[in-house]
Amino acid sequence: MNTQGANVGDASEPGRHNALTRRSFVRNTAVGAVVVLGTSAISIPGASAATRPQCAALVSGGPMWVTADCDDPTYSQPVIDSETDLTTPVPHRKVSGHFDGTDKKFNLYLPPKGQWRGRFFHKVYPLTDENAADQDIAFGADSGAYVVQANGGTGYRVDAAAAKFSRTYAAKYYGTSRKIYGYVWGGSGGSFQTIGAIENTQGVWDGAVPFIPGTPYSIPSSFTVRALARLVLRDKAPRIADAVRPGGSGRPFASLNSVERAMLRETTAFGVPLRAWEDYEYVLGVSSPDGLLGFAAVLRTMDPAYADDFWSNPGYLGTEKSALGDVVRGARIDLLTTVQKVERDAQNTPTSMVLASAPTQQDTTGLDFTVYAGDGTAVIGTLTASLDPATRVVTLASGNDAKVLDALDTGVRLRLDNRWTIAFRAYHRYQVPTRPGFYPWDQYRGPDGKPLYPQRALQVGPLISKSTSGGGTHTGKITGKVIVVGNLADVDACPWPGDWYRARVKEALGAQYGDDFRLWYSDNADHLEGPVTGARAAQIIEFTGILQQALRDLSAWVEKGVEPARTTAYDVADSQITVPEHATARRGIQPVVHLTADGTDRIEVTAGTPVTFRARIEVPPGAGRVVHTEWDFAGTGGFTVKPFGPPRQTVEIRQTFTYTEPGTYFPVLKATAQREGDTATPFAQVANLGRVRVVVR
Repeated sequence: MNTQGANVGDASEPGRHNALTRRSFVRNTAVGAVVVLGTSAISIPGASAATRPQCAALVSGGPMWVTADCDDPTYSQPVIDSETDLTTPVPHRKVSGHFDGTDKKFNLYLPPKGQWRGRFFHKVYPLTDENAADQDIAFGADSGAYVVQANGGTGYRVDAAAAKFSRTYAAKYYGTSRKIYGYVWGGSGGSFQTIGAIENTQGVWDGAVPFIPGTPYSIPSSFTVRALARLVLRDKAPRIADAVRPGGSGRPFASLNSVERAMLRETTAFGVPLRAWEDYEYVLGVSSPDGLLGFAAVLRTMDPAYADDFWSNPGYLGTEKSALGDVVRGARIDLLTTVQKVERDAQNTPTSMVLASAPTQQDTTGLDFTVYAGDGTAVIGTLTASLDPATRVVTLASGNDAKVLDALDTGVRLRLDNRWTIAFRAYHRYQVPTRPGFYPWDQYRGPDGKPLYPQRALQVGPLISKSTSGGGTHTGKITGKVIVVGNLADVDACPWPGDWYRARVKEALGAQYGDDFRLWYSDNADHLEGPVTGARAAQIIEFTGILQQALRDLSAWVEKGVEPARTTAYDVADSQITVPEHATARRGIQPVVHLTADGTDRIEVTAGTPVTFRARIEVPPGAGRVVHTEWDFAGTGGFTVKPFGPPRQTVEIRQTFTYTEPGTYFPVLKATAQREGDTATPFAQVANLGRVRVVVR
């Protein structure tokens, strides 16, 4: 479309650029609206805008109920800012716009008419902008879908408005009056939005793929339980990691003392996968400034009295007479010291300082740095900084208050205090859900079902969940077909929320549950979306291809009635999710790789001795064929493709390798399946790993 009224259905000139200036008035583009662009207009048949109702909550105080024929009062005026025909990453038309009177923007990415198959894919995430990834645009086009993306922030309302407008535009652009199907997908925080979208709208999206989902109590508890474990298990974590690695003892509790065993049991019963301890630094949040991803600062605003109660009131770990209480109190830092030296930059702004003394505790993350005037009784302010206790050097972060920085000088008093950070690590104990079904918290209940510890008046998790999802969600009352994808090595959301939400949907839908819902678990996949590089690639797969196949299977399910793979078979014990060993029994769509070294999962050889690896790769029935096999004999993430013959459902491989240098190696075989057995396509490639241990003397 251009300002001279060109045919909007013509996508034959993918390199042409149409620069459109923004028009100050664009009427609502729901059914019956008119989109005004220069001298051309798109007329949409249907009821007039004046007769359409405004979207509203079904119950007072509830989330907004959005339908295909209501107008969101905040996002009722989409404005097209530009339309551009592009050739990369694939030929498509990019339509950029915003909602009048807001800062919310959206983009549509429409493939040529001959490639489109009547659907769109719509990815959501709280922190995303309106620019879709090239990979998603290309995948959409390859799947016959245009792509929608908005900078929606939290909730689903902006995305719902963008989705509805996209149908208006696409109907004219492609010259169709047929139904346009839409599918929303998102992971982590985006799973909250996706579930909010499919539970609180009707006729906006036809299906959803929430992945790596959480529950209304996941934040901050999924992080605090691991941060508490960090206090107790940091020194023993390498031993735990070795026990759960391939060829390990399988006894992660061995060599732990009583308080350490209790802490590992608590963390495991909370759903943190035992297998994930292989990457123990990530499990324990070692690389995070406070081990809590900044959630401690959020809590200080929401529950300001908590730390005082933790360190003074009975029932809290800060006062508890126990071995764990002793560990917690031993980690407390409360040190008053003085500044010996201040380093400044060219503008005379302090950048670091040396202290007269430093804490003796090993873990100094999450410290408060309070600056005092005079005799140390008057507070000037606080600093954002980090401490190296070995050198006593405090490195100042950017953005500190100028008044506090100006006060820094030799002899100034400084208090180092981690009372909030330490207290927050146990917060999940005082947040036992009032609703049933959250089984990781059962360990904090007595035989009578009542909480063992004091409970905070404020339940923080549901408040955070509600703000992210856009209102009351996780009811299980889905309005379209849903495929949930959970990952078995996920420590941020953990695998169990998939099972929890499955139960919610089953309760809500009853007999219809099997017709509208699937849960697939992915093996050897964690919480981090996107390419996996470096040493992690020898332990974890990229799960993008699984999500892509889920979207394709979802669209076939909705549009043609083709049922997708059945829900993954799994067991739940002590909040741990386990799956069957073989692909046929496990189900889902992921191949299973059985790898041995000389017939076992651990072998010891002398340098120069050939090691024979044997593998059997199984693809679940109907899930495709193996198309690629790659070997990494060093276990460092550097893979080499090895041909195995034509694509097929079951592959058996024999490979010999000789290690010339002593060491402990974790060789890995990565196998990739593709539904059509397409060896060339980059899309919907579903991978898994097989690993063993080789000790070379």
